[in-house]
Amino acid sequence: MTEKEKMYCETVKIVPDFTRDDMVSPLLFGNNLEHTRSCVNKGISAQMLRNRKFVGKPACYDGTPEEWFLIGNHVNILFNESEDVIGTHINEVYTRHADSYHMKRRHECNAVTITNYRREAAGIGQKDIPVQKDMEYEFRIVVKAWQMTKMRIVLSDRDGNVCYDEKEIVFDKKEYEAKTVFLHTAKKDENARLSIAFCEEGTVSIGAVSLMPGNHFHGMRPDVVNLLKEMGVRLLRWPGGNFAGEYNWKDGLLPADMRAPFESHLGLETQPHSLGYDFNEINTDDFVALCKEIGAEPFITINPTWNTEEECAQWVEYCNGDADTEYGRIRIERGYKEPYNVKYWSLGNEFGYGHMEGDNTAAGYGKNGKRYGKKMLEVSPDLVLCSSGPYPNREWAEQSARQLMEVAPMVALHSYVAQPFFMEKEQYEEDYYECIDKVDTQCRKLVHQMREELGDDRLRISFDEWNVWYAWYRAKSVNDGIFTASMLHMLIEEAGPSGIDMACHFEAVNEGAIRVEWEHAFLTPSGKMFSVMKNHIGGKIRFAAKDAIMTEKDGICTVTLINRSYSDDKKFVLMQCGAPVAATLFSSEDVLPYSDFEVTDVKLNAINDTINVQLPKHSVMLLQFKR
Repeated sequence: MTEKEKMYCETVKIVPDFTRDDMVSPLLFGNNLEHTRSCVNKGISAQMLRNRKFVGKPACYDGTPEEWFLIGNHVNILFNESEDVIGTHINEVYTRHADSYHMKRRHECNAVTITNYRREAAGIGQKDIPVQKDMEYEFRIVVKAWQMTKMRIVLSDRDGNVCYDEKEIVFDKKEYEAKTVFLHTAKKDENARLSIAFCEEGTVSIGAVSLMPGNHFHGMRPDVVNLLKEMGVRLLRWPGGNFAGEYNWKDGLLPADMRAPFESHLGLETQPHSLGYDFNEINTDDFVALCKEIGAEPFITINPTWNTEEECAQWVEYCNGDADTEYGRIRIERGYKEPYNVKYWSLGNEFGYGHMEGDNTAAGYGKNGKRYGKKMLEVSPDLVLCSSGPYPNREWAEQSARQLMEVAPMVALHSYVAQPFFMEKEQYEEDYYECIDKVDTQCRKLVHQMREELGDDRLRISFDEWNVWYAWYRAKSVNDGIFTASMLHMLIEEAGPSGIDMACHFEAVNEGAIRVEWEHAFLTPSGKMFSVMKNHIGGKIRFAAKDAIMTEKDGICTVTLINRSYSDDKKFVLMQCGAPVAATLFSSEDVLPYSDFEVTDVKLNAINDTINVQLPKHSVMLLQFKR
């Protein structure tokens, strides 16, 4: 046994301290919902059509939008690429940014204009759409027609030979109008086809299309929403991250079909799975509804560069204002009578790192942050604001965090640990430990450094981005699960001594905790560890160490144990524990990509008020007992 193995396999004796009053805050169990990669598109979004708002340049010479194919042999397509195009009434786009949007990109606002020269089918279609058996789908289309037009909507197999359902929609107005029909499928088909066509001679413009399962929740997949609930997410940070640096909340006041997609200035923050654009599917109302559904506090990040402080204050007013305020009244008119009471707000994201637009100096950000913070607090004095910066950093602590303390008592900390690639078998153990060790050698160390540099205990830490990272879309594994369990233990242990009030894993959907497939979604090993550790929420801490946490709530003691060893068992001795109620073991023979925990119920016996537990390598146990 190596020295490291000996260290990790040392017996842990757990003697609870029932006099402690410190409790595990639910705000430590946060996650991010950021519009990056495939978190929203092909993630939580229930939208089934690709490029449904027609962004980017045409896919080929005939002007057909990317991801779509042309229907008809005597057809002309005009594919517009800017809301600023001024010309004939034909090339008017449908999607748009809010009037106050200060930063516009190219190729964001489009419409597809189709001219049919003969009485033949003309239109567009999309293939490889996965549909479920006996499911009802909500199809919506926005069309401007210059003559009475019957749009035929067909859902079929990939070759168009077997029709699953078809509907006819009549348009007869020379202005955009949205209409909805429902399509049913009697069989499962991963590669279904949707055709949108008309046979009249003349011209129509399609502004946007949509296809979603009828059971969607605010445009989101209910299975993913339920998994967020199962994880025990109690704080949800949105819209970013770096994505927030260009997001304009007022776009969300437009109908979902009308909201323009946008191509981010930071290419890494857009959706590679959706042509490099975000399709602006989730707005403030959807986000708050999601938070209420899963039992999480909303945590909103403002845009302190392209949005003015007045616009950010208006966002606060929209969320928290009553009928006597301008934007509170707008929210009410949109159908949301009760204020959202969003308490937690972040003054931008990762200023000082160099990749964000705006003033990235400590003094400059401190000055700007104070302006924005004061304006927001004027609207809602009870806000808890969080400042940003490259912490730990003494210059930023002095010139930013301390200068902002009167408006922003929270300070963000971000840290990512490089994941092991497991490329050489003889290096597997070393790769594993290099990752797991960094819970202490990197993350815990950064917390201690930041605490020291911040100095004033009134400044609290929001560890609102953490994860195993540095390679997108890699397969999740038990290695990640052990890391996640260890991080949550560390956060609980350090919350009191180091002043950590909030924490957010980056991020739940398709980046760590939840994996989304077309047919179903499921918790990864990291997600399962959240579902285990959530049992500590609201409990009084009785014991806290790296590998063992004990909490008590309503007469039930909850214990989580972690064996971080790569190859050996680890013994735990629980004293003064009482009678075991339940014990569940999460174990695996493997830590490599695509590995997962096997879940086993274990029967434990207390002898003389003592329980001995032997945990196998890289495993976790959840134990509950009654005092």
